[in-house]
Amino acid sequence: MKKLNKVLILRFSSIGDIVLTTPVIRAIKLQLDDVEVHYATKRAYANILENNHYVDKVHVLEDKIDDLIQDLKAENYDYIVDLHNNLRSRIIKLRLNKPSKSFQKLNFEKWLMVNLKVDKLPNKHIVDRYMEAASELGVKKDQFGLDYFIPEKDEIEKEWLPESHQKEYVAYVIGAQHNTKKLPFKRMVELCDKINKPIVLVGGPDDAKMGERVEDFFKKTDFSEPYEEKLTELGKKAKVFNSCGKFNLNQSASIVKGATYVFTHDTGLMHIAAAFKKNIFCIWGNTIPMFGMYPYKTKFTILENNKVNCRPCSKIGYQKCPKGHFNCMNKIVFDFWLP
Repeated sequence: MKKLNKVLILRFSSIGDIVLTTPVIRAIKLQLDDVEVHYATKRAYANILENNHYVDKVHVLEDKIDDLIQDLKAENYDYIVDLHNNLRSRIIKLRLNKPSKSFQKLNFEKWLMVNLKVDKLPNKHIVDRYMEAASELGVKKDQFGLDYFIPEKDEIEKEWLPESHQKEYVAYVIGAQHNTKKLPFKRMVELCDKINKPIVLVGGPDDAKMGERVEDFFKKTDFSEPYEEKLTELGKKAKVFNSCGKFNLNQSASIVKGATYVFTHDTGLMHIAAAFKKNIFCIWGNTIPMFGMYPYKTKFTILENNKVNCRPCSKIGYQKCPKGHFNCMNKIVFDFWLP
């Protein structure tokens, strides 16, 4: 292949998926001579890439794809690495008419697993499949894992946390895009009670109410619901600080970075935690690690219930359990020990 001056990477969403593309960005930037690496994504995720040392320019998809295409045409790229492989990315490649390669989404294999429980999934992390989309450039996967860059202004100071959490804490990422990826309240409380260290609950504005509810449980002594009284038999050992909705994404990433351990559902901050090489306890509900999006290049423990035959029920998730019992989360065993 001729010398490349400019390479465009396409991935429009979401937080976790974009973080998982960072080894491809780094490999192209460091392994090709004097190449410019550009990245096109949605406005909501541009900030993740604007802080990336290996990205030369970020192009933003706003309301109209035609506006983005006009911007991209003016760059005259030598090659396009399509890490989304959807209708938008195919339209862009067609209109730019440049050499390109797309990553394989394995939609059929995932359908077989979800609907028929037939396992034809490759034993391959999604990062490796992303790298295959850049294979024609001659770049290879390195051993450095994922990248996430926090600007200095968003680094969390210890003094921003309660005094009880300033020496050491465990981060628990309570959010996820779909409810069937999240522990219900009762199980969150049980998990927090078992963790024998101060806990910082991490999440966005949508997780703030649940975070407040968990934090309040470990503070109050009077209970209005019978199941809350039952939960008090656990001992109420946890010291919980709810940070959900109080910090932006980079600041939440900084909290994760400073944690001794990270507990997390299948969500974007799990991959940010992996970028910081944290010791991760990942909790899986209706989705499964076999889809290839488990923590990358870091130590992790999988917490899941493999005794329910309806799992996985979706490759993404639902707002509530299709069967009504939610046993993938309600009957998950918290089998771990923290030194």
